[in-house]
Amino acid sequence: MMTALSVNLNKVALLRNQRDLPWPSVVGMARVVLDAGANGVTVHPRPDERHIRRSDVYDLAALLRDEYPDKEFNIEGYPDDGFVELVLENKPQQVTFVPDDPNQATSDHGWDIKGSHNILAQPIRRMRDAGIRVSLFVDEDPNIPPDAAEIGADRIEIYTGPFGGSFGTPEGDHHLQRMQVTARAAKAAGLVINAGHDLTLENLPAFMENVPNVAEVSIGHGITADALLMGFAEAVRRYQIALGNPVSE
Repeated sequence: MMTALSVNLNKVALLRNQRDLPWPSVVGMARVVLDAGANGVTVHPRPDERHIRRSDVYDLAALLRDEYPDKEFNIEGYPDDGFVELVLENKPQQVTFVPDDPNQATSDHGWDIKGSHNILAQPIRRMRDAGIRVSLFVDEDPNIPPDAAEIGADRIEIYTGPFGGSFGTPEGDHHLQRMQVTARAAKAAGLVINAGHDLTLENLPAFMENVPNVAEVSIGHGITADALLMGFAEAVRRYQIALGNPVSE
């Protein structure tokens, strides 16, 4: 099974927002990564618009709909009313619900699904009614996937940050084993598996070798850092190789 690469464009937007200028263009960079072979793009619009703006979401939805109908759009965010309406208006292929506080710098933990039933149940129903695939951001815990399946999610996205931050150490090996059993539990619950956070060219091969049935990885910070050295098109190519996917010469 090929693992799809979705490029998170948040850091491109963050750089753009440092100046009152339209560049680097989020839409323009989306074209670069999609033309280079990325399977889709991811954005995480936050209420303060510190990186991705609401207008970016509309622009990217139009781009994928009109120019890249075979590519996927994944929108991440906390499922409050404003975010849910933004997603429904733009109709991506996938929404990923994350339990972020608005003040968080980045996602750093997964859902307590049972404890968040009142937060998640109605937004999940609305997404499924609209034909939008639902993924829930979760920690490496094999007890969680059955809860995700029960509440109506289609996928889980395993939070890989602890593994990425300790790769190459015994602690990193422990996280790898925990992700492995979580992925197996997800498959047993009938869920598809996504993954993301602090995945890099260095740690992706070990991740792919040890964690089964991963359908998609969402990568932003690492691939953007590498793109500063090699350009986004070459970075996409290298990440596809690290995923074990075929690339054109």
